[in-house]
Amino acid sequence: MKILLTGAAGFIGAHVAEKLLMEGNEVIGIDCVNAYYDPSLKFARLSRLGISSESEQWSKPILSDKWPLFTFIRMDISDKEAMKAIFEEGKFDVVVHLAAQPGVRYSITHPQSYIENNINGFLNILEGCRKTNIKHLVFASSSSVYGLNGQIPFSEKHSIAHPVSLYAATKKSNELMAHAYSYIFRIPITGLRFFTVYGPWGRPDMSPFLFIDGIMNGKTIKVFNNGDMLRDFTYIDDITESIARIVKVIPTSNNNWDSMAADPSCSSAPYKIYNVGNQQPTKLLDYISAIEEIIGKKAIKEMHPMQPGDVYQTYADSSALAQATGFRPSVSLRDGIKKTVEWFKAYYNL
Repeated sequence: MKILLTGAAGFIGAHVAEKLLMEGNEVIGIDCVNAYYDPSLKFARLSRLGISSESEQWSKPILSDKWPLFTFIRMDISDKEAMKAIFEEGKFDVVVHLAAQPGVRYSITHPQSYIENNINGFLNILEGCRKTNIKHLVFASSSSVYGLNGQIPFSEKHSIAHPVSLYAATKKSNELMAHAYSYIFRIPITGLRFFTVYGPWGRPDMSPFLFIDGIMNGKTIKVFNNGDMLRDFTYIDDITESIARIVKVIPTSNNNWDSMAADPSCSSAPYKIYNVGNQQPTKLLDYISAIEEIIGKKAIKEMHPMQPGDVYQTYADSSALAQATGFRPSVSLRDGIKKTVEWFKAYYNL
């Protein structure tokens, strides 16, 4: 297939690019490589994919010197004209849309970035898919959409009516926008709700990276809600495998869908939503203890109250994903942390 991959320099995107290329697909990767966190990490991910330092130039297609079927273009999904052009020229079979402005807490202080990237940018993706008859759009949603939902484990059939951060609200909006386009224009669209992704090459603003960095370097780590939180940590290889498989599972209209007892995970449109999580929620203090054990060093903890926009618990029901793909995230927390710590030491020469 010929695949447009947005967010190709990102944590998940760079791993997905490699996986799709290993399967023999042609991949056009785009990313604006913004400064939300250190761009050098993003360029390092691109370097692993065989993309030279020329990737710093805007709008210039750069061929990988490692993967003959990989091309990278630095561009912004919120640039309407640039996105229109790449869709018209690309003639893609599939779009894997991972680019977004991430971060729950950042959305409190920088709301405009979320509207520009997650709403306007996503609209450009949908318009591109509509006008070029894309066979399948797969996009990243988030477990954050569950918000105040108290039912556990979180199921795609549950309500997402009460998000508690603007980030979550934009991801919920993406799901609603996607359904509207799928219904009106019959575009096959799949949304994936990721649960606390971690692993090598991870984002430095996320707790797994912050905790490893803090413990390794003897810095204080902030522990919110005094450690009384649970997260369904999902290793990056499980996320990557899930995406690669779901690309091939093109949704169709559910002819048995009942509007009087509506299942929000699907509809009479060719539209589907899946959770992608490990199904093993871990207490935050237990997670820190596991990192301490693997590193062989105690954390210096600084306890804080729950932060605005945070939720107490995430816990995925990934049975629908398993039924659709034959795959369920399963990398153990200990194995995942061990591989992440090994990468961290190697990358930072520790």
